[in-house]
Amino acid sequence: MRKIYRPFSGFTDKPREACGLFGIYEHPESAKICYFGLYALQHRGQESAGIAVGKDKKIEAHKGMGLVCDVFDLASLDQLKGGSAIGHVRYSTTGSSIISNAQPFVIHHRKKSYAVAHNGNLVNALALKNELEETGSIFQTTMDSEIFLHLFVRNLKFGLEQALVNTVSRLKGAFSFILLTSRGEVVGIKDPNGFRPLCLGNLNGNYVLASETCALDLVEAKFVRELDPGEIVIIGENGIKSIKSSTTAKRTFCIFEFIYFARPDSTIFGRNVYQMRKAHGRRLAEESPVEADLVMPFPDSGTYAALGYSEASGIPFEMAMIRNHYVGRTFIQPTQSMRDFGVRVKLNPVKELLKSKDIIIIEDSIIRGTTVKTRVKALREFGIKRVHMRVSSPPLRFPCHYGIDFPTKGELIAANKSVEELRNLLGLDSLHYISLDGLLKSTGVDNPENNFCKACFDGCYPVEFDESLSKDCLERI
Repeated sequence: MRKIYRPFSGFTDKPREACGLFGIYEHPESAKICYFGLYALQHRGQESAGIAVGKDKKIEAHKGMGLVCDVFDLASLDQLKGGSAIGHVRYSTTGSSIISNAQPFVIHHRKKSYAVAHNGNLVNALALKNELEETGSIFQTTMDSEIFLHLFVRNLKFGLEQALVNTVSRLKGAFSFILLTSRGEVVGIKDPNGFRPLCLGNLNGNYVLASETCALDLVEAKFVRELDPGEIVIIGENGIKSIKSSTTAKRTFCIFEFIYFARPDSTIFGRNVYQMRKAHGRRLAEESPVEADLVMPFPDSGTYAALGYSEASGIPFEMAMIRNHYVGRTFIQPTQSMRDFGVRVKLNPVKELLKSKDIIIIEDSIIRGTTVKTRVKALREFGIKRVHMRVSSPPLRFPCHYGIDFPTKGELIAANKSVEELRNLLGLDSLHYISLDGLLKSTGVDNPENNFCKACFDGCYPVEFDESLSKDCLERI
């Protein structure tokens, strides 16, 4: 068995997404198509990967820790024979980082099998788990995703469609699911608020589900539409059927998908993410002009907003920090004498561009601030005159309970500090965040105030949750 190398995470101060999902109905090379779909969604989770296929009225799965290319090779894909397949890439927000928590999660019940892949976070997971355990359920993992399957099989006596509707009605929070049955049906489910993305595509007559359109593009599937909030689609031998699981709640799509998570070549809400991020940068230039010699990002964070800022301000855009794209594998740790190794191994400045310059750095977010502070300090040492920072999201002051691994409120640097205090702490000459109103308007979406979840900025959580269900508490489920 090949050794799996875990990505080194010590250099990032960014939030991490929970998962990426992919599914395809009845294709002769379903596992391989699924593999490439997951490859396109690797940015959504680098902790584990898995694919499940329906074969001879059974479901077989291959899962492992690490990146998609680490977990699968041609031999393992050739073993996954079946017409329909679903896949998953994961970063945990609930549940430990162990192989038993890798997805898709497969169960066998009354001579039938089911597999599920989940993106999101159930805010009533602990209450549901306690209820299920009191009536005899035995859990194999610490994932909230397993709760879905326990509820689902208890409702199967009502038939597949009603079982899905009854199960979804018990769930609260953010969830996009793809379910595979041993009969080969592929089911897509989106929560009533529509927190997490999930779209439908068509590959030469075969339906495909994916978290983002970039995965459809890679496998050459045609985009059909996004699933509606509260929608269940069942893809089977009779085609595709859409069911509304419940009355649709106020639509609260996660705005951080546009700011950071989604790939820039994806389209969400009918808007291209690349162009959306440039619009954020243009708005920043309007709200916070400053004289400087160049605009630059810390690759790849803030790159597209920096292009927009440069375009609107007329200040030249430069890639003045060069990224080492081969960082991510386990490597020998440096000696104590190698100061700021974590910064320099990933990004190295073009000194000739920066010396004696006034610069504007564009970031998409600041979480704990530790990485920004270290990078700014390193830049000062190259003789830069002034360092200004502009951020294409408002200050992150509240933790996320809907599937993004934001730190607790105490760890969010903007939670208890003013912008001026942050400027001093980070060693900047000026600091400005895009306003929440400016961010919403720059999306170009109609009525944005009623279409996005903004809880990490304003603390207005669209789905109620028990304050006792902290991340630590969920970790123990």
